[in-house]
Amino acid sequence: MEKRGSYVGRARDLEVYKRAYAVSLEIHKATLAFPKIEQYALADQLRRSSKATCANLAEGFAKQPHSKAEFARFISMAMGSCSEVETWISYAFDLEYISKTKLDEWLRSYNQICGMLVNLRGSLK
Repeated sequence: MEKRGSYVGRARDLEVYKRAYAVSLEIHKATLAFPKIEQYALADQLRRSSKATCANLAEGFAKQPHSKAEFARFISMAMGSCSEVETWISYAFDLEYISKTKLDEWLRSYNQICGMLVNLRGSLK
């Protein structure tokens, strides 16, 4: 979470958003090398779910001035997207499209991101 008293003017200023955005870019680039048969299936699912984490944060943050509960709901959706990404990452590894090192790195990143989202949601209460 951000330092107490620091001003966060937009979702892009949140550390959790920055981390989620960085790993989603990495996933996007990596999935471009997946086999052609996977470009409209697994690769697309991985790209969309990783981007949804950031998109849900952005949309919820924009609604925050009007409703903390609505922001919390979008954070929960971002958490769901994190879980979805973890599932698709596991498929990518089991199908031998990514290495064990990449699997571990991405799962660790999404575990941290999910933890940050839990803390962010808790801070709204």
